[in-house]
Amino acid sequence: MKKIHTINRRDFLKTLGISATSAVTLASCSSEKDKKVDPNSTYTGPIPTDKMTYRSFAATGEDKVSLLGYGCMRWPNLDKPAADGNPLDQEQVNKLVDYAIEHGVNYFDTSPVYCQGWSERVTGNALKRYPREKYYVATKMSNFFVNPNMTPQESFRRSVGMYEKSKADLQVDYIDYYLLHSVGGGTDPIADFNTRFVNNGLIDYLMKEREAGRIRHLGFSFHGAVELFDYLLSKQDEYHWEFVQIQMNYLDWKHAKENNRRNVNAEYLYTELEKRNIPAVIMEPLLGGRLSRVPDHVVRRFKQQSPESSVASWAFRYCGSATNILTVLSGMTYMEHLQDNIRSFAPLVPLTEEEKQFLYDTADIMMQYPTIPCNDCKYCMPCPYGLDIPAILLHYNKCVNEGNVPKNRQDPNYVKARRAFLVGYDRSVEKLRQANHCTGCNQCSPHCPQNIRIPQQLERIDKFIEQLKQNTL
Repeated sequence: MKKIHTINRRDFLKTLGISATSAVTLASCSSEKDKKVDPNSTYTGPIPTDKMTYRSFAATGEDKVSLLGYGCMRWPNLDKPAADGNPLDQEQVNKLVDYAIEHGVNYFDTSPVYCQGWSERVTGNALKRYPREKYYVATKMSNFFVNPNMTPQESFRRSVGMYEKSKADLQVDYIDYYLLHSVGGGTDPIADFNTRFVNNGLIDYLMKEREAGRIRHLGFSFHGAVELFDYLLSKQDEYHWEFVQIQMNYLDWKHAKENNRRNVNAEYLYTELEKRNIPAVIMEPLLGGRLSRVPDHVVRRFKQQSPESSVASWAFRYCGSATNILTVLSGMTYMEHLQDNIRSFAPLVPLTEEEKQFLYDTADIMMQYPTIPCNDCKYCMPCPYGLDIPAILLHYNKCVNEGNVPKNRQDPNYVKARRAFLVGYDRSVEKLRQANHCTGCNQCSPHCPQNIRIPQQLERIDKFIEQLKQNTL
């Protein structure tokens, strides 16, 4: 293990067979042995095969998209990679895709950099068994390798190569929904956008591909600075965005900016798209699972309101109830999650105004608890010093939700909470991957879509852990 503490990020990625640029958006695929299904996130009942709710482009009536979309960044993993390096369990992916299509799901969202670069290929293998008109595939121009030091010619060549490889891996002649991936980051978001897409002529090329029918709909996925979001919408007459992917849920509707000053409240994003009749595709309806793993007193609040409904179903119904939504993405690793989400949309029962207010009130209550806005996307990984950053942050959040983060030794729950935090920490995070090994190199923070100041959070958590260990809180 000593070697991992001295290796730099680039060399560490090479040992895993991953390029440094692909590591920007590595996704959190899961193995069956790591399966954890929250009993509060699912509920039992019949699963209809013919009741899925569909949405179309309002202006043209084009397409018939399932309101539940399959996010392909969390496919199940094998216990160890196959001989060709593929870490994903193709057999399990096929079963999930089969079940989804059988129950009306027809929108599949992926990217060249999801699941260590294997998501498109595995998704393509699963979908090719069906007639092409049976599904819509969405993927992205994830050209994070582009930088100001690269010539426009090289940037264009490599970006077009990524686009062509996406079609090859997905085994399709055209892409239904193509996105400029994760725009809005960096210290100068507009300059970054122009470097990735404009100065190299790439956006002009992609619009020509749309004219030729090899891209059916062109849009972008947004994270970060509102000035870029406004700028891109101001260019609507030039670019003709046909859909935009945004982060939306009942907590982020009004509280996203409170979680992080660089975030944008979903209320603003959605309203601006609705004004222009640009359909929204929703990502993070559960905030990486945080809205299904809520504090116990919030679970009780939901169960009092509707005993038979899962906690997660409230979040999905919230997103689906907005009329300018084309589809709501969920990264469903396990069959139980897929089944529960199908129930939420087959058919959708829109929220009443009273139910929406109940969720907004719930969000206000949840904001009183200082969880870290980690969505377990693993964009921060791999850490060059071996830390399991998401596991550390998620354990902290879990303890906050369960009331196991005591303020001081006078806390009536101190002994129980101290033990639960420390024992759970060692079980959730290997010793050599814990927060005390953080060097503060900050190679993780620039990749975080939630703009978490990760080294500062790890330092704070490590200090808290030491106080618990020494009984000095």
